[in-house]
Amino acid sequence: MKAIGPVVALLIVVALLASSTLYTVDQRQNAIVFQLGEVKEVVIKPGLHFKWPLLQNVRLFDMRILTFDDAEPLRFITSEKKPLLVDSFVKWRIVDVRQYYVSVQGDEFRAATRIKQTISDGLQAEFGRRTLHDVVSGQRDEIMAEVRQKAGVDLKRIGVEIIDVRLKRVDLPQEVSESVYRRMEAERKRIANDLRATGAGEAEKIRADADRQREVLLAEAYRDAQNVRGQGDAKSAAIYAAAFNQNPEFYSFYRSMEAYRSTFRGRNDLMLLETNSDFLRYFRDSLGKPAARK
Repeated sequence: MKAIGPVVALLIVVALLASSTLYTVDQRQNAIVFQLGEVKEVVIKPGLHFKWPLLQNVRLFDMRILTFDDAEPLRFITSEKKPLLVDSFVKWRIVDVRQYYVSVQGDEFRAATRIKQTISDGLQAEFGRRTLHDVVSGQRDEIMAEVRQKAGVDLKRIGVEIIDVRLKRVDLPQEVSESVYRRMEAERKRIANDLRATGAGEAEKIRADADRQREVLLAEAYRDAQNVRGQGDAKSAAIYAAAFNQNPEFYSFYRSMEAYRSTFRGRNDLMLLETNSDFLRYFRDSLGKPAARK
């Protein structure tokens, strides 16, 4: 029983030594083997690998695509000296583990700081040669492509590849936004007033044209009515003349009867005439004697 204890202890020591000599590299990782603090080897092949215990140690690095998304938007100036707040993010990954370790000691925070500075410089250069309208309206894709290309060249020196650069949001600062909105509001009001004035002018033209057409139509209608009336009067006169020529005495009698009817319309109508007046000729003739003087 006393001999078993040392054997067990020996086995444990051997197991610990064996475990310290083996390490695993995942397919999503690369590894750097250090010997006495210096880079000895870069392992890119996944699987189980051997290292010398006590003399060597291993550090693993994630080779997947990582995201750098700054919590605070960056402030840039356009070519018009207008400030902008830009919220962006970067997709990146390690492509050269040795260079990455030499440049930033394999520290992801230091790498992110370097990426932020490089992207910030690139965005400032792009915004600095563009107007606010260019940035907001139509050149965002061009800006991202330019920044991605330039940042990729610079960050390759630290063993990093830039996969993509994206602008999530481009805003004006609060103090600038308010003045811009006021100018936009004033401009919209001016345009609305111009449109109203133009509409009122067009309305007056339409009304004037309608009034002119109305006067023309009324004048033409009056002219046509007068022509028709004149033709009717002419026909009426011709009929009267023909009737008068056929029987002048009957025509004279008929006209006198019309005159009596028009004159004596009511019981209180009164006319003072001489008994020998022509107006009463047919009254005298119907009585066969001179009418009594009233």
